[in-house]
Amino acid sequence: MKTLTKEMQTAITPALALEILKDGNKRFVSNLKINRNLLQQANETSDGQHPFAVILSCIDSRTSAELIFDQGLGDVFSVRIAGNVVNEDILGSMEFGCKVAGAKIIVVLGHTKCGAIKGACDKVELGNLTGLISKIIPAVDQEMSTQENRTSSNANFVENVAELNVGLSVKNILIKSPIIAEMVKNGEIGIVGGVHDISTGHVKFFE
Repeated sequence: MKTLTKEMQTAITPALALEILKDGNKRFVSNLKINRNLLQQANETSDGQHPFAVILSCIDSRTSAELIFDQGLGDVFSVRIAGNVVNEDILGSMEFGCKVAGAKIIVVLGHTKCGAIKGACDKVELGNLTGLISKIIPAVDQEMSTQENRTSSNANFVENVAELNVGLSVKNILIKSPIIAEMVKNGEIGIVGGVHDISTGHVKFFE
């Protein structure tokens, strides 16, 4: 697999970037990862990087973007925070990744059985985690289909909140970053949400 160059990055459209990620996830699920020379990629990216995607995912140890999308060194900007929520620093990182460094797609990636989501469902308060959890509470409040047992013990409720949280993060990115919103409007980049099933490895995209 070739290391991405500026020319290769430029040729990738937002739609193609999504297909690359989908194909990579298919390989991951099938345990057919591409054989890469990571040391060679390290050497070839030492003077510059040209990733095609920015992926906002959870810090969960089972959700490594490079692994579940079968990508190598220099292929993606990986932004990780519990609950894949959005803050000012993350927005700045995304603006750098897209406007400055040329990435073609932003992916907000949630996952099943997420501890941060469960914490929000139970309205956990714990030190600095309290502020982070508060960013997920709007998704909990938006989940209206569950009338009983609106806690982390209800698996369906947790997964519904996780999907809603992804959607809210996508909306927050577009609302709070005029730079990204304009790039999406102009077709320069795409933005999409998805959920990674930690049991199967499969990523379901919301397009």
